Amino acid sequence: MTDRALSGTLSTPKIVFLVVAAAAPLVAMAGTVPLSMGAGNGAGVPGAYLVATVTLLCFSIGYAAVARTVTGGGGFYAYIARGLGRPVAAAGGVFALIAYNALVAALGGGIGYFLSSAAGLPGPWWAWSAAGIAAMAALGYRSVDVSAKVLAVLMTCEVGVLLVFDIAVLARHGGGAFSAASFEPSTVLSGAPGVAFMFAFGSFAGYESAALYAEETPDPRRTVPRATYAAVLVIGLFYTLTSWMTVGAIGAGNARAAAEDQGGDLFLNLTGDLLGSGMKAVFGLLVITSVFASLLSAHNAAGRYLFTLARDGLVPERLGRVHPRHGSPSTASLAQTAFTLVVVAAFAVAGLDPYRNLVSIMSGLSTLGIVLLQAFAAISIVVHFRRRGDRRYGRSLVAPLVGCVGLVAATVLLLANFDTLADSDGAFINALPYIVIAAAVLALLYALWLRGSAPQRYARIGHSLTDAPAPTAPRKDDSNDLLSR
Repeated sequence: MTDRALSGTLSTPKIVFLVVAAAAPLVAMAGTVPLSMGAGNGAGVPGAYLVATVTLLCFSIGYAAVARTVTGGGGFYAYIARGLGRPVAAAGGVFALIAYNALVAALGGGIGYFLSSAAGLPGPWWAWSAAGIAAMAALGYRSVDVSAKVLAVLMTCEVGVLLVFDIAVLARHGGGAFSAASFEPSTVLSGAPGVAFMFAFGSFAGYESAALYAEETPDPRRTVPRATYAAVLVIGLFYTLTSWMTVGAIGAGNARAAAEDQGGDLFLNLTGDLLGSGMKAVFGLLVITSVFASLLSAHNAAGRYLFTLARDGLVPERLGRVHPRHGSPSTASLAQTAFTLVVVAAFAVAGLDPYRNLVSIMSGLSTLGIVLLQAFAAISIVVHFRRRGDRRYGRSLVAPLVGCVGLVAATVLLLANFDTLADSDGAFINALPYIVIAAAVLALLYALWLRGSAPQRYARIGHSLTDAPAPTAPRKDDSNDLLSR
């Protein structure tokens, strides 16, 4: 195994492109908003997005503060190790692996569906999925800078078309596009608000992955916090604004009925009505490139989690190798690609639908895993700063706790509404969340076993972390650090 660090020259904008791409704003607006409106709270969807944005922004305050004091790879898994100890970090690693690998599998199926069904290309959906996964693998195997450049182009187009849509709504409806009802508590809490909030938090999947690229940026203590704030603000503002413009375009009173009637065609139909059939075709094409951008970004994140866990001895160590020329987690990237192909092949052989089955089930599992990971990280951030004696309570206690409460609530909503998120009433599918939690508990127990039977291997969990000097109060004695236990 090579214990080299990953290499790269990622700047703040490049990381923002990598992170925002994972959330796929255009896909979320075209696919998630109609579903949230129809099955959730109708015109109150923008309010749900605003609550999710504020919650995650509060969480990001503590997250960014940790990124300035603790550097190194591993993302949330590493932060959990610092705050809550190695056994809990092992459980967090399970959440991370399942969440991001499930997300890549969902997107792998999604790109095949859109290319074969939406774009009408000849051939079975799984063949186009394989083609998209092959392109993902080729870029993911190379330096992350290459992926960042590709995503910069795709994300610029994606954000551009959303801006054009918003401006077109304003041009036609003027001030009437701004419906105050969307943010009134009675509207936000109408219908099935739990479903709306569940989809709102799920739409941010991947925004927190900036810390995964800490090793590949020259100055992680500045770049990671800046990229995190930029990502949550860009994603949150676009989600809130564009969903609000959608309500304005169809009318608050008609939002639920229109979403139920048109489903995933709602945005395409509105675009055609506002901007003509040509822009509608462009919008459809960019939905496909948005899926690919999200696929590539999620693959990079999943590979880096796998690489970190291999380097720390929690998965086979050969997955922790670094490519000698590209400086990428090449072996982990290949393993992640193989996993995605196996999942897509399994659904194809079983004759299941790529969208209603593969995409919905895997994305539901991914959303649950990521929100659980974020909730544990929020708790670990509070514990970390309490142990350091940090007295800046706003960023080290209050904001992370607010974020934590919101994330725990989101977790409860996800568990209660998983059948809706996964679009399935199958007993096994709806048991998946509890299987994931059971797997995390087993990982925790395994780490505890290592502590007694293989202390050297146990000590490697979270070993890639590096402490920066505390900016105010001096760091307390290491006996207060859970990583020393």
